Amino acid sequence: MTPPGSSTPPLPFSSDYVLGLADDALVSAQRMSWWISRAPELEEDLALANIGLDQLGQARTLLTYAGALEGAGRTEDDLAYLRDDREFRNVWLVERPQTDFGVTIARLLVFATYQAELYAALAASSDATLAGVAGKAVKEVAYHLDHARLWTLRLGDGTEVSHERMQAALDAEWPYVDELFTPVEGALVDPASLRDAVLGRVAAVVREATLEVPDVAPTVGGGRRGLHTEHLGHLLAEMQHLHRSHPGATW
Repeated sequence: MTPPGSSTPPLPFSSDYVLGLADDALVSAQRMSWWISRAPELEEDLALANIGLDQLGQARTLLTYAGALEGAGRTEDDLAYLRDDREFRNVWLVERPQTDFGVTIARLLVFATYQAELYAALAASSDATLAGVAGKAVKEVAYHLDHARLWTLRLGDGTEVSHERMQAALDAEWPYVDELFTPVEGALVDPASLRDAVLGRVAAVVREATLEVPDVAPTVGGGRRGLHTEHLGHLLAEMQHLHRSHPGATW
């Protein structure tokens, strides 16, 4: 709301909306970091680490902006390390473990496609901060999407085993895709407006890889409302442990 006597118009979006974008990137980055030293080859180890770092950079800027919009004096570190799971606004898609490489690629294909469409829309928005973040991020996400596409083709149109495992990975991730497009109160870009473009682009890659778009019922996720799977609590315990164990510590 605009303070009494202020000439500044109210923002067309909420701090919770920005927080959701930040949490998606932050949690995805944390999951991606699991692959450091575990990827199937050294080049892929570096590639996934760099994708995670890109996502972390997006999250940091968005968390800082969310804190400023909130007006309670919380910093990016406060928001990342001192919130419980019910305060996080990320979708379920990014919070579940991804220790299977095929699952990691399937999830990255969907999430990067979603972010590509989202950031392209935000880059043209009237909010200078979000437009600036999106303008940089859309270039990073283009690489993420290309990387996911190449691996999807390599695995889907590879051996019989790799084809089966990649299809199984898509089947496992697909129930969580729908939550990306659920309405969000105070959204600057309506998530539902991205659905056709995102699903169309993902389907094209899936078909090119000789795979099938899964026909499964969506899971009713509640991440945008602070309702999460048990996996987020475990992830936060690991991510927040050092900061909470040594409050106020500096390096």
